[in-house]
Amino acid sequence: MKNNKEIVILNNGVNMPNIGFGTSLIEGEECVNNIKQALQAGYRHIDTASAYKNEIYIGQAIKESKISREEIFVTSKVWKDSMGYENTIKSFNNSLQNLGLEYIDLFLIHWPRNNDEKLNIDTWKALEDLYKQKKVRAIGLSNFLKHHLEIILNNCEIVPMVDQLEFHPGLTRQETLNFCKEKNIVVEAWAPLGKGKMLQNEDLVRISNKYNKSVAQICIKWCLQNDVVPLPKTTNWNRMLENKDVFDFTISDEDMKFINNMEFFAGSDMDPNKS
Repeated sequence: MKNNKEIVILNNGVNMPNIGFGTSLIEGEECVNNIKQALQAGYRHIDTASAYKNEIYIGQAIKESKISREEIFVTSKVWKDSMGYENTIKSFNNSLQNLGLEYIDLFLIHWPRNNDEKLNIDTWKALEDLYKQKKVRAIGLSNFLKHHLEIILNNCEIVPMVDQLEFHPGLTRQETLNFCKEKNIVVEAWAPLGKGKMLQNEDLVRISNKYNKSVAQICIKWCLQNDVVPLPKTTNWNRMLENKDVFDFTISDEDMKFINNMEFFAGSDMDPNKS
């Protein structure tokens, strides 16, 4: 991975903005307004999924924003109930139609199926074919741990470009993170703020005061310094701006080590091994 400040270069040469905007649990007109605000705030990397049921609203926001399609990097995902080769193709086409786009920048398998390796592999084959047909610019995985990844890598023609994981202070998925770096797979962080639960942690507050930054900014910068692409989510305009304003400081090696070694204290409790 080559990290050039606000851009990360995927293993197939595609440029991806280094901070994305998460959209889960946001639907309807609120979603349209939220995404238009995010685009106005300068975000150019929007992360959605068929399971979020908001692709149509995100597509509307992109269209109404009048921003050139080529400037916006859009991610979507195939849900667990639509896996398998044919179902994945259908799910992708539905996402494409809902978004109102001619192509998707990044398409992911949302969750691994632990008791069905063949289903995971067949689903990946569908993503490979979509990529070969240039309907998607990059393909990858979400919530795949090292042992899930190994099965894909042992049965693929195309190495995944991305693996999206729950990643925040207290949950670093270090084994999977190291494996992805070794294989030149970019890791993205969903819930980099621990769904907001990070923000009151005394240790993180102490560190944020040292840098005169918010805890959210510390969490986002910590992701970036770990070569992880954060996908923060907010409906608040000021926080949208704040979450992007992280390129004017560096967390010290000492503080990085401290945060890296924090024990789990908050998160979603969603386990990829139980999917």
